[in-house]
Amino acid sequence: MIKLLIADPHPIVRKGLEHLFSSSSNIKIVGSVDNGNDLLEFLKKESVDIVLSEIDLPKLNGLTVLRYLKTDYPNVKAVMFSSQPEEVYGLNAIKAGALGYISKTVNIITINEALMKVHEGGVYLSNELTQQLAFGSRVNKSGSFFKKLSTRETEVLKLLAIGKKNKEVSKELNINEKTVSTYKARLMRKLKVTNMVDLVNQAKLMDS
Repeated sequence: MIKLLIADPHPIVRKGLEHLFSSSSNIKIVGSVDNGNDLLEFLKKESVDIVLSEIDLPKLNGLTVLRYLKTDYPNVKAVMFSSQPEEVYGLNAIKAGALGYISKTVNIITINEALMKVHEGGVYLSNELTQQLAFGSRVNKSGSFFKKLSTRETEVLKLLAIGKKNKEVSKELNINEKTVSTYKARLMRKLKVTNMVDLVNQAKLMDS
């Protein structure tokens, strides 16, 4: 029996997944949380096999959580279940340590298949993303932007785009403010912009 922890900021998503797996013979939901901090706190107390998590989590975003899992809970597998565009954040999530990326547009059967595949030691990606990895194809403009950025750069960009200040970014990612400034300068150079307004617009383009 797979012990599954759900992390999603939306109550309706958590309840929907709980209902979905309530009659499952091979997956048991052991808990659900609505932010990254609570996710890590839950793992301190309970045994979990797989975390099914949204990328956009309050307090600690999903990509940052993956870093903690890799270091502190290497036996816990992570699958991202997100409404964010797969071609931008799917590869990023895998690079950060996730073993799967499921779009919230998929059907029930796909979610179950993905969790079983990851539990058995595999990696779950959509056919489109698998082809992108295999052939290096660029699905769209946002995909090509993504290829220029490291996982950490994408984390910083995502936080800046929602209006967080350097100090807040440094606290959430556990890096100093000077490092945040360095990342900001690097992002501007890579995305060919000269100010924060344009940088935020590029971030929104990545999410579109």
